[in-house]
Amino acid sequence: MTPPDPRDRRATLAGADRALDPRAAQELRRLDRLAQLLDSRFRIPGTGIRFGLDGLIGLVPGLGDLATLAPSAYLLVQANRLGVSKATMLRMAGNTGIDFAIGAVPLLGDIFDIGFKANNRNVALLRADLENRTARASSPRP
Repeated sequence: MTPPDPRDRRATLAGADRALDPRAAQELRRLDRLAQLLDSRFRIPGTGIRFGLDGLIGLVPGLGDLATLAPSAYLLVQANRLGVSKATMLRMAGNTGIDFAIGAVPLLGDIFDIGFKANNRNVALLRADLENRTARASSPRP
């Protein structure tokens, strides 16, 4: 099975973002690019396995995982500024915590980072929360 074409993904995301506040949509696209860089920017040739800087930098014992925690925390701060629900923030923080805790284990953590993709998960949660909020705000009230 071949991986989906990233251009198709961007077109789908751009269409979904049109319903959002323009400023929130722009920030969401920026955070999505950051998450892609951290979790799935590169592909192992001949496979569908994708990885990002989180997996590469995480190879440096101890310091690598601390270094990649900063952009993951930035994503959480921005999600909070965009006003996501507390439940979504807890799920996002949980993903980041799991990624950091298991990612700190040498070798096993690096393999886990490649599969788990906490930042991509967090952007998907952020997008869903913002879209749900927008849909509720625009739906007619009885």
